[in-house]
Amino acid sequence: MKTVPLHQVHVQLGAKIVPFAGFEMPVRYSSDMEEHHTVRNNVGVFDVSHMGEFSVKGPKALDLIQKVSANDASVLFDGKVQYSYLPNADGGVVDDLLVYRYNAEEYLLVVNASNIEKDWNWIQSHNTEGVEMKNLSDDLCLLAVQGPNATATLQKLTEVDLVSMEYYTFKVGKMAGIEGVIISATGYTGAGGFEIYIQKEDAEKMWNAIFEAGKEFNIQPVGLGARDTLRLEKGFCLYGNDIDDKTSPLEAGLGWVTKFTKDFINSEDLKGQKEAGLKNKLVGFEMIDRGIPRGHYELCDAEGNKLGDVTSGTQSPTLQKGIGLGYVPTAYSKPETEVFVKVRDRLLKAKVVKLPFVKG
Repeated sequence: MKTVPLHQVHVQLGAKIVPFAGFEMPVRYSSDMEEHHTVRNNVGVFDVSHMGEFSVKGPKALDLIQKVSANDASVLFDGKVQYSYLPNADGGVVDDLLVYRYNAEEYLLVVNASNIEKDWNWIQSHNTEGVEMKNLSDDLCLLAVQGPNATATLQKLTEVDLVSMEYYTFKVGKMAGIEGVIISATGYTGAGGFEIYIQKEDAEKMWNAIFEAGKEFNIQPVGLGARDTLRLEKGFCLYGNDIDDKTSPLEAGLGWVTKFTKDFINSEDLKGQKEAGLKNKLVGFEMIDRGIPRGHYELCDAEGNKLGDVTSGTQSPTLQKGIGLGYVPTAYSKPETEVFVKVRDRLLKAKVVKLPFVKG
């Protein structure tokens, strides 16, 4: 198992460490519920240095990104971030990722920890134009400072105007006395905030500076447990749960980042799928009966016939009820449609709802 650069810091803070995506990661420091509310209502810090980062450079860099990703990276401008995914040749998803544009010939791809090697090999196998690629994953540390007080906390540490930064943009600047920090107005919580990329040797200095700056807000470290409930309340997909090598990106609701205005891997097949009409759809649902839906529980109709499976589920700390994502036939995908979650041998009533579960 690999460890993140700040592993000892998390151990000293009393974090519960669990194996995740090949890394030993802090899952919680206090309680998932407490950490969840800290981020929704205040400010918390996640160490997500297990994520992967690839530098892609050269005159053909954009061509390679356009070929392997479904979204249209040609619309990016310097300092813009784009959500996208890598389609495979069989109608599934290699991974979802973020694309950062520094300039016309330099990009950063941020991928999921569990897929670093797979994504690298996949992109390289399509790199026929000799684009310069570098795997920076072991050199970078990524801290996600999330919540309504994230901006006020971080603004103390930099002269970069964070307030004026739009969602899904980034700047490279000085923060906490450290040069060349990537300050990105992104996150996986829907609570607002920034993701901060630094060299691993600067990780502890940045961590300490952030906690010092956030003292007045009672800033707290937050683990992967709360990260999962936060992302689920916003209906964000998690690779390995809601999307994978076999799930259709269109059925998963990723049509909005699938741009048929260009050619990309498997674009013709996906276009055909869209034209033929989707058989299934990833939907959000809320429990009506008491109960917590869990991944792999069956979703059924009133007679108990299986419709599909729960892909992600939890008790929502904000809504105080069970929520989940799962695939159902398109006929059952309309909001307010009644579905049932099979828990042991009981059918618990739920209803399809429009995402996100938690608005605002």
